[in-house]
Amino acid sequence: MIQMSLREWQLASLATGVAAAAGAALWLLTRTRPSADEIEQERRQTLVNYGRIVDGMLLDGFQIENESGEVRNMLLYQYEISGVSYQCSQDITTLTAILDPGEVKIGMPCSIRYQPGSPENSILVAERWSGLRDAISSPWPVHPHQPRQDAASHLSAVSKQ
Repeated sequence: MIQMSLREWQLASLATGVAAAAGAALWLLTRTRPSADEIEQERRQTLVNYGRIVDGMLLDGFQIENESGEVRNMLLYQYEISGVSYQCSQDITTLTAILDPGEVKIGMPCSIRYQPGSPENSILVAERWSGLRDAISSPWPVHPHQPRQDAASHLSAVSKQ
């Protein structure tokens, strides 16, 4: 066993601390930071994996221009949790490969994924999940042998009886 004096232990620990601090500083300066789109994609994936689902309403689809002149596609939606109403927007510009902003039906009910501890953190669309609904099905079944009546013809038939 090698015998070291107290002074040698102090110098060795100081050298180790300086080397660790230099390594941490070098790592902080040279690491690659995720872009804003990568951070948003990670947030969407986390909500798809762990978020709860609530019913909401798609209010609007619009475009905004950011500082660099790039046009971003946005969706505005609303939902309610525990009596608190939330209105949020989501940037869907990076999702245009799977979602055409021109075909989104405004005013339709939708499903929203939100973070249980922080309900303002929510999404409407992600890479592997969509809360958009194509159409609302009728609560009354349509029989194949019976033609469907619209409300006006049904009321006129009822009033004649």
